[in-house]
Amino acid sequence: MLTSLRVSHLAAAFCVLALLTYGANLLVTVAPSYRDIFLLAIAGSLCCLMLSSLRRQERVMTELRAHQDQLGAQSAFLQSILENMGEGVSVFDRHGKLLAWNSQFKRFLMLPLDLNKASLFDIMLGQITRGDFGPVANPEQAARERCEEFYKNLPAVIERPARKGHVLQIRRREMPGGSVVSLYADVTEQKAVIERMEQARIQAEVANRAKSDFLANMSHELRTPLNAIIGFSEVISSEILGPVSDKRQLEYIKDIHSSGLLLLSIINDVLDMSKIEAGKLELVSERVVMQDVIAEAVRMVSERARVRSINLVKTSPNSEVAITGDGRALKQVVLNLLSNAVKFSNEAGQVDIRTRLDPAGGMILEVEDYGIGMSEPEMQRAMQPFGQAKPATIRTHGGTGLGLPIAKGLAEAHGGTLTLESSPGRGTLVRITLPLQGAVSPRIETMLQSVLNSPGHAGTPA
Repeated sequence: MLTSLRVSHLAAAFCVLALLTYGANLLVTVAPSYRDIFLLAIAGSLCCLMLSSLRRQERVMTELRAHQDQLGAQSAFLQSILENMGEGVSVFDRHGKLLAWNSQFKRFLMLPLDLNKASLFDIMLGQITRGDFGPVANPEQAARERCEEFYKNLPAVIERPARKGHVLQIRRREMPGGSVVSLYADVTEQKAVIERMEQARIQAEVANRAKSDFLANMSHELRTPLNAIIGFSEVISSEILGPVSDKRQLEYIKDIHSSGLLLLSIINDVLDMSKIEAGKLELVSERVVMQDVIAEAVRMVSERARVRSINLVKTSPNSEVAITGDGRALKQVVLNLLSNAVKFSNEAGQVDIRTRLDPAGGMILEVEDYGIGMSEPEMQRAMQPFGQAKPATIRTHGGTGLGLPIAKGLAEAHGGTLTLESSPGRGTLVRITLPLQGAVSPRIETMLQSVLNSPGHAGTPA
């Protein structure tokens, strides 16, 4: 290229020089042979210039063809990408000209047109005439209106029925320069899956309501004879109506009484859990002093702790820590946590009950034991209704596995949270965070009282 430019420049310079010399010959007398030589030099220079220009033109044409081939390859590659997308694609410019599309676009819309010459108006008119949008009095006017709406309110996602019972989803976005790209997808199967999932959800809710109703009715039916068993066995075991001569019978009666109380507590726990899951607990909003709640719960579990030589240690601020909530429900929470802590502590161990104010504006209650502890999978099982951290726990410690789930549900009903920290052999820390004010949300302000006031509800955790 550089050599060609140098040759053309030399030829041009030589041609100019020859012309100047020839022009000077008109003023000065020169032999005719010299004039012929000047003419030959001028003609040769012009020929060189013409050849150089032809070579440059040939090189430019070669480069143009190579560029066109490259553009053609890129265009074919882009079209191949569009064809293998699985979705229909169309690109219209701001004047309604169809710039790019793939075969899926034509298949989804079932267009009989030659898309190389079709415009947005032609496509809209064809669909309207075919009846894709229902009966229309003036198809051309409707097509113009739809073309105007096509460029408005972008980006947009539209779902509309297609032919043969299919559902077509169209996603449109605006491109630089006013063009609009549209993606077309057949979502018939996805819609069917969503509909089946919704039907399954409704059936599950119906089954859950039926379960809750069954548990509520069952609990009511069981409590009536069970209260009679507990009452009469207590009267006999206390020998109010006279002494029992056979001491073995007296022990049997006491076993019947304790077993009745245990069964009643299990029934109450099951009913509590079912109502928490169904969202039918009734809460009352009142001022609750947490130190008083903790003291009452400690008093209720103190005998069990004393039998196993477990020390209950309370730590709380000197000033009152009062929150807005349901006193009976909060006592149930603390009692569940303390009972579990005593149950899973080692003999002659210790259980810490700590209360403090949260700098974020709430109250933190922690119950920590130093007993058997749990691994991460065991903690997950323990938080599920009727779950036990270890299968052997049922045999060695008893319970229904509802203590922690009930405590968690009641804490969340007050707008709080319950978290666990534990490791095998090192004990378990249960942390509850509760807001001080506005604890009971309006949606659940009428939840819990009936359950906690039910006859024989001892609040014994699992």
